[in-house]
Amino acid sequence: MPLFLLSTRLFMRIGIDARMYGANFTGIGRCTYELIKRLATTDHEHEYVIFMRREGFDRFTPPDGRFTKVLADYPHYSSGEQFGFLRLLYRHRLDLIHFTHFNAPIFYRKPYVVTIHDLTLSFYPGKKMNHFLYRMAYHLVIRSVTRNAKRIIAVSRNTKKDLERVLHVPSDKIEVIYNGVDHHDDSITPSSHSDLFKKLHLGRPYFLYTGVWRDHKNVVGMIKAFHTFNQAHDHAYDLVITGRPHPAYREIPDTVKAFGLTSHVHLTGLVDEADLIALYKNALSYVFPSFYEGFGFPPLEAMYYGTPVIAANVSAIPEVCGPDATLYFDPRSESEMAEAMHSVATDIPLRQRLIDAGFKRVQQFKWDDSTKKTLKVYNSVLKKGFF
Repeated sequence: MPLFLLSTRLFMRIGIDARMYGANFTGIGRCTYELIKRLATTDHEHEYVIFMRREGFDRFTPPDGRFTKVLADYPHYSSGEQFGFLRLLYRHRLDLIHFTHFNAPIFYRKPYVVTIHDLTLSFYPGKKMNHFLYRMAYHLVIRSVTRNAKRIIAVSRNTKKDLERVLHVPSDKIEVIYNGVDHHDDSITPSSHSDLFKKLHLGRPYFLYTGVWRDHKNVVGMIKAFHTFNQAHDHAYDLVITGRPHPAYREIPDTVKAFGLTSHVHLTGLVDEADLIALYKNALSYVFPSFYEGFGFPPLEAMYYGTPVIAANVSAIPEVCGPDATLYFDPRSESEMAEAMHSVATDIPLRQRLIDAGFKRVQQFKWDDSTKKTLKVYNSVLKKGFF
């Protein structure tokens, strides 16, 4: 196409699947929120159509006239997602859409980019995805979506490697774009030390874990390692575990009870932002014991707030956390995890080195950088579509 005709289509219509949108969400919701927020100030050329479920739709105010929100209240992993959402996408005549998760309509045939955060369900399907029909649907969707995408964004080199190895995606089709960490609202005042300890019934130095209850998170292994560590230290420490309890993972509270840890392991449930920040700031150390991660926000969050990190030496965790800002352990060795707890609890110079290196590490993860690289991917696909 001649360049003078290309100039007449300066404003391209780009859709964003923001059905997981939300500043208060974890993971994908946070990524989508930050992307849309920064596209408004980074890109001054394209028009954006933001597809959202009811909660996000009601809360979201388009930043300017180039952004249009559309209600797409189709549940994730549903027939409505595959067929109702598909019809809606075609109705809006998009030049490109960015699916921010793999759960996209498999029969959509116009140009799209997809972000793959991890292949957790390929390795650790969990208790909800064990049924063969769920497994079959998952493999059908993720293989179809990655095969038909014009470009794939992977949030780490480890995820890119998994895509190449498990799904046989060509390397040159994948762009690695790291997430950011600099999204914190400085207007939020952390809970005071005394209020926090009173509210959560804390009375001793504590290790912190934040996250969901899933098999690959290795929460039970962490509790057992903490028990070993705490026995050797006259029960002088606590472990705080935040996150919504999941009825399918009764082994977590059951393990706490079985080891007699009810006064030392605190299952807080979800906490508000002020309490979460205070938990980070006051923790002895943050523990990240996962068997598998595609990226890993929590340890970087901990570094941001000046908390030393101990973490598993597997999957994307060393890539993201870096060689100097984290004390690593084998997540399948409870004794090694307990030894890491001992080191960070007793070695004050080590703690300070981890804190200092952590502050430097998080400076490498900026949402503005992520957004600019994502926009570059959009433009590369749009450019190819014209010639």
